[in-house]
Amino acid sequence: MRFLEPSEFLPKVEAIFSDLKDKIKMALPNADVEHIGSSAIKGAISKGDLDVLVRVLPPNFEIAISKIKELGFAEKSGTLRTEQLCMLVTDVYNWDVAVQLIAKNSEFEDFVSFRDRLNDDPGLVLAYNQLKLSSRELSPENYRQKKSAFIEMVLRNENSNHKK
Repeated sequence: MRFLEPSEFLPKVEAIFSDLKDKIKMALPNADVEHIGSSAIKGAISKGDLDVLVRVLPPNFEIAISKIKELGFAEKSGTLRTEQLCMLVTDVYNWDVAVQLIAKNSEFEDFVSFRDRLNDDPGLVLAYNQLKLSSRELSPENYRQKKSAFIEMVLRNENSNHKK
C-alpha cells in the first residue's frame, strides 16, 4: 500500500471536494456536507482518496441515496449498509472518491469525531501516520483491521475524556 504526503494529494482533493459539495448541496439543500477521512486531517499521510460525509435527517435517508446516485455515484458493495449508513463511490472525477451518507444523530457521527480529535492532537496524527507507514506491506484487510483498532481507541479515549 502506498501512502502520499499531503502536498501530493491535497490540492486535487480540495478541488474535488469543493465541486462535489456544491453539487450535493444543490441536490440536497438541507444536508450537511463535510470532508472527512485522512485527507481532512492536518499533516496526515493518505492513500490520496477523498471521503465526504453527507448527513441527512433519517426520513430523508433513502431519498438522499437516490439524489447522490443521480450525481454519478453507486452503492459500494462489501461495505456496511444500514438504515443509517450507506457508502457510495464514483469514478466521475477520475479519482478515488467516496460518500459516507449517514442519518443525523446516528452512531456514524464518529467519522466527524475522529477527524476532529486528530486535528486537535498532533501527537495522534503522528501515531496515525506511523501506523500507516508500518502497514505498507499488509493486506488491505489487515490494514483496515489495524486502522479500525486505532480509530476505536481514539474514540474510546475521547468518550472517556468527555465523561470526566
